[in-house]
Amino acid sequence: MSQILLIMASVRPSRVADQLADWIHARNTLGLSIETVDLRDWPLPMDDEPHQPKQEGFDGYRSEHTRNWSRKVDSAAGFIFLLPQYNWGYPAALKNALDHLYSEWQGKPVVITSYGAGGGGKAADQIAQVCQGLHLEPVPTRPALPLKAAERTDAGRLVDPAAAFAAQAADMQAALGELAAALHSA
Repeated sequence: MSQILLIMASVRPSRVADQLADWIHARNTLGLSIETVDLRDWPLPMDDEPHQPKQEGFDGYRSEHTRNWSRKVDSAAGFIFLLPQYNWGYPAALKNALDHLYSEWQGKPVVITSYGAGGGGKAADQIAQVCQGLHLEPVPTRPALPLKAAERTDAGRLVDPAAAFAAQAADMQAALGELAAALHSA
């Protein structure tokens, strides 16, 4: 079965990305093989490779962390980007993770799932442009999870993600279906 990486883009100490990743896994009624990848676990120093990411004819990453990240991304058939909207954009950690590589992303389908006070649509639009530059293939449906409607604990955690995002469940399942179709047509 094709491996899909669900990449959690938030590295902030106080975040709800893990809860949203669990919510996405629960919407996976198609039996897709989805592995959650937390960018906290992949510290990639900013632009530390001496050359641009590998393109035609270049395959010599110097840093072990870049080689490991390259192998991880290259092993995936597709992706789910789970990204918060920060000041109308997406997190720098995701941009850095994307920019560390090039050819490993090409031609692979991706679901863009955003979240924020209004659902994170501006961040989703921005990352869609970056996906175009990397030759990733975003599926048409982009689930947007509005956090303002979600009830929170005193610690900032979501009380019940399933209830908070019940209205978005069909979009998530549609996006996963589109991802599955893209994987099968490849």
